[in-house]
Amino acid sequence: MSDGDAAGNRNPAGKKHPVLLDCCGGLNNVDYSKMDLTFMEEVLKHINFNDSSFCIAVIAIIFNPLFWNVVARWEHRTRRLSRLFGSPYLACYCLGFVIILLNACRSHSMTIAMKAQAKWEVMVRTDVFYTGIALMVLGTLLVVSSFLALGFTGTFLGDYFGILMDEKVTGFPFNIIENPMYWGSTANYLGLALIGASPVGLVLTAIVAVAYKVAIRFEGSSSAATPAQCAFFMNVALVRQRE
Repeated sequence: MSDGDAAGNRNPAGKKHPVLLDCCGGLNNVDYSKMDLTFMEEVLKHINFNDSSFCIAVIAIIFNPLFWNVVARWEHRTRRLSRLFGSPYLACYCLGFVIILLNACRSHSMTIAMKAQAKWEVMVRTDVFYTGIALMVLGTLLVVSSFLALGFTGTFLGDYFGILMDEKVTGFPFNIIENPMYWGSTANYLGLALIGASPVGLVLTAIVAVAYKVAIRFEGSSSAATPAQCAFFMNVALVRQRE
C-alpha cells in the first residue's frame, strides 16, 4: 500500500492527537555495539558462503523482484507487451506465468542450497519443527487468500497493463496485514528453514525479507501514473476504481 497517500484530518476541532514518538531516532541512535549478536554469529558459522548453490539462490532472490518491477514499468511507459500480444490481458497472463516460473526456480534453488549444507543440531527439535509447520500453514493462508481476493490480473501487475479492479480490496487478509503475499511467502520460507533445521535457510529467508522490503519501498515511491501498486507478492489493498 502506498505510503504517500496522505489522509485528511477528519477529527473535530480542538481534539488533540497523541504525539507519535520517533522510536530510537529512526534507528540512528541505536548503539549497535551493545547488541547481542551471538545467535547470528552461531548461524553464520554453519554456512558456506562460497557454495555455488547458495550463490545461485541469492541471485534468484534478488533478480525476481527486480525483473517484475522493471518489466512492469517498461510496459506502463511503452505498452510494448500489450501490442506484441495483441491484448493487455494476454500480455498480463503471459508475464504472470513467467513470474510464476521464476518464483518456482527461486524456491527450487533455495531448497537445493538448504539440502547442500549441513543442518544445525540446535534446531533439530520437535518444537522448532512444529513451529515451521505452523509458519508454512500461515504463509500459505496469506498467499492463497490474497490471490483469491485480487484475482490473477490483480496479483500479476494488471494495473500496469491498464487492467483495473472495480473497487478497493479491503477484506481478508488485507484488513489485518499489509502486503500479505510478500510476508506470507517469507513465512513459508522461514517455516521450510525451521523444518529442515537449516541455518542457510534462515539466512536466505532474511535475504528474501530484505528484497521484499526494498521492493515495497521502491513500488510505493514509484512515479508511475497509475497509483495502484499491484505487483506480484506485493499485493496491496489499494486498487484504483475504473473511471
